[in-house]
Amino acid sequence: MIQRNGLTRNRPQVAFVSTYPPTECGLATFTQDVLNAVERHGWDGVVVSADHEMRIEHPDPRVVYQIRREENADYIEAAQMLNRSPVRVVSLQHEYGIFGGEMGDKVLTFLQHLRVPVVTTLHTVVPKPTPTMREILREVVRASDAVVVMAGTAVRLLDTVYDAPVHHVYVIPHGAPEPLPISPQEAKARIGMSGRTVVSTFGLVSRGKGIEDVIRALPAVVEQFPNLVYMVLGETHPKVRAQEGEAYREFLMSEVERLGLHQHVVFVNRYLTLDDIRLYLRATDIYITPYLNPDQITSGTLAYAIATGCVVISTPYLYAREVLADGGGMLVQFNNPNSIADAMLQLLSDPVLMRYHRLVAQRKAAGLSWNRVGQAYTHLFERVGRDLTLPFGVVQPAVSSYLESQRAG
Repeated sequence: MIQRNGLTRNRPQVAFVSTYPPTECGLATFTQDVLNAVERHGWDGVVVSADHEMRIEHPDPRVVYQIRREENADYIEAAQMLNRSPVRVVSLQHEYGIFGGEMGDKVLTFLQHLRVPVVTTLHTVVPKPTPTMREILREVVRASDAVVVMAGTAVRLLDTVYDAPVHHVYVIPHGAPEPLPISPQEAKARIGMSGRTVVSTFGLVSRGKGIEDVIRALPAVVEQFPNLVYMVLGETHPKVRAQEGEAYREFLMSEVERLGLHQHVVFVNRYLTLDDIRLYLRATDIYITPYLNPDQITSGTLAYAIATGCVVISTPYLYAREVLADGGGMLVQFNNPNSIADAMLQLLSDPVLMRYHRLVAQRKAAGLSWNRVGQAYTHLFERVGRDLTLPFGVVQPAVSSYLESQRAG
């Protein structure tokens, strides 16, 4: 058994292969949250962390191996280490950007050498993939004993766009923490926003989030609701900051100045802890995801907001369309500040409409709790880890064929 702090346990083990804190990204946070959730349901988790330029002394003893992004040998060694261990299931978190090679195709090297049952969670399933993206994702699905997606739309895309098998695909929603057990008024007082109508967006800041569209919508709204404040919560994405510094944030701040909104926009420029997020969301009246990518198939921030009972305004990317189809918020047009302003004014002017969407969000919240999501994952791990008749080897030649074609090319 893989040991942690010199101890062994009799509980079944799952190995997560993903980015992982202290890496600052949504996928790393998601992995840590799922790991903690399944441990509460009787499994032990270890981590093979990915997307490293160089190995570090890791603060979490559950991290048993670190894959350097472009080192082919690391993918093989990680797989062989897991094969020798008593780990019963591997939980692979797939996102094109975290594995090395062309569009992350080194993940196929890992799968080619892995002999442990694998459950893959897909964080990106785009409707119009490049041929390379399509081939890689199809082979990842074929090489997996079970696949998890977070929206039903993704199942349809795997079938119709990727020509991938879907008989082993399961929908498990993105989890979210329990709401902070205080009133919105108390939460507002703690962040210095008593008496204000709080609108917020949280997450790592980068271009493509559409935050400028919300800022440009505000003049028409604050004219009627002068107590409104829009809080942009979170630091700039570390990879963005490394490439362009704070150029996008500075652009947003210049828009605030140009429109005379310095009393109505607050930037909280730091990495948010879970306690921070729970507090700010509890203080939020309207949560906005103004994202510009129509193909986005999941959003942890939207799941967190719904789970807190926030009323949501969102552009109609794939995940938002599905989550908000039966209420909980309103959809607005992409790149359209006027559409955002209209939705905000409708909600703020109609307490009955606000209450309706809030009640719908609260009804959905129970299904998004990490406890419920952790339970779903453990049931799936138990099923996959127990069924030793699954033809694991059948999918390996397909992976091998893809890798050979890339080497030949």
